Formats: sequence, structure tokens, C-alpha cells
Amino acid sequence: MGLVKDILAMPNDSQTKTVVVASMLCLVCSVVVSTVAVGLKPQQEANKALDKKRNILQIAGMLREGASIDELFNEIEPRLVDLDTGEFVDDIDPATYDQRKAAKDPAASRALSKDEDVASIRRREKLAAVYLVREEEELKTIILPMHGYGLWSTMYGFMALEGDGQTITGFGFYEHGETPGLGGEVDNPKWKALWPGKQVYTGAGDVGIELIKGTVSGSTPDAQYKVDGLAGATLTSRGVSNLLQYWLGDMGFRPFLNKLRQG
Repeated sequence: MGLVKDILAMPNDSQTKTVVVASMLCLVCSVVVSTVAVGLKPQQEANKALDKKRNILQIAGMLREGASIDELFNEIEPRLVDLDTGEFVDDIDPATYDQRKAAKDPAASRALSKDEDVASIRRREKLAAVYLVREEEELKTIILPMHGYGLWSTMYGFMALEGDGQTITGFGFYEHGETPGLGGEVDNPKWKALWPGKQVYTGAGDVGIELIKGTVSGSTPDAQYKVDGLAGATLTSRGVSNLLQYWLGDMGFRPFLNKLRQG
């Protein structure tokens, strides 16, 4: 206490007093901010989980205004899939599995070679969460997480497919840092509305879905596999096509979708 009194007794224009008081103020503020951050973390995590559920429901066309997100999500069956084998993994809880964290963990992911890394993600997690919707035991909708690099950022989104694993019912991104008005048009409802009904795989089994320059019309060859590109955003459009190629291909969900088709 004597030291504090000595400091307070110094003239206000004392350099030592200014430095000490500023340091003490910074220390107190740091403690307050850290305490608040720790206290709010559970709520932040809960909000993050709720937002993820909302995005999944929206892509699946199941989001209803005024309805409880948690109650609606009870109609969805989360499962974990081994991306190499396409098999379900039942010894890990999908609700607690952090797919982004796994992608950064060398023990839970694999590094991609330049040729493999079509989506520019560098590492791919070994397990991925998928979301299934059934009606009277019949598989109605499959929701797949996808991510890949655009122009400025990694874009995170979901694709919803009919139970045949071939027909798209919804596609969109919930997180990205693309340029507003250009690549940011991936958020535009009109662009999202172009995806339902498009087909994923060609008759030869290749990934056919892609973005093109310009507008898809009735005279566009193989129009069922093509979606309008984003005007003025060539690199973002290319990034979307690349991540579709990757996640719907052999390194992504194709082994899993093949397993589903085989029953």
C-alpha cells in the first residue's frame, strides 16, 4: 500500500506515474475482458451450434418461420462417414465431432498432394458429418458439408441431394469472405434458386455439375449439369466448381453415395 500511496502522491505530469497508472489500467481491463470471454464461451458455442443447425435445415428446405430450430433438427439424422471407405462410423458422436478441428489434426486428417487438392484445402479430414432425412424409413434427403477456396477465402457450405444421391435439392454457403456484389453473390437467393433439379453425375459416372460463364438456357448442352456462373467473379466461380469436383469425387463423398445406392 505504501508503494501505491507514493505513486499517487507523485505529480500528475510525472512520467513514472503515467506509465504505472496506464499499466495498472491495462492489467485490470485485460482481467475483465478475459473473465467476460470465458464466461460467454458456453453461450457462444451454443449459438454456433444453433446456427449450424439452422443452415442445414435451410439447405434441406425444412426451415419454418417461428418453429424451434432444435425441434426441427430432431427430424434429421446426423451420421459420421469414413471418406475413404464410404462406411458409417458409429463409435464417435456426430454432435461432438469438430470437422474443422479434425482437418487440422495430422492424426485425424491427411495431407493432399497438389494433384489431389482440387479445392485448395491442403488437408482433408478422415471423417465427415452427413445429415440424413427419412420418411417412413425411406431416405428422402442427404445433406453434405463442402468447403473450398474461392478468390479471397475458404467457402463453407452444404449441398442437399434427393435420396438417389444424384438430384440436387439445395446448395449454398454459410461462411465466406468473397467480394460483396461479385463473389459474394453466392448468398443471392436468385442464384441459390438455380440449383434444385440439377444433376450431379453424368451417365459415365463423372462429376458433371459445374458453373459456366454466362447463363444456362434450354439450348445449353448438358444443361442439367450446369449452373450460371457469378458475373464478374471468375475465380470465385472456378472455386465453386472445383470444390464440387472434389467433394463429389472419389476423395470426397462419392464412395459414401455409392454405398447408399447399393443399399
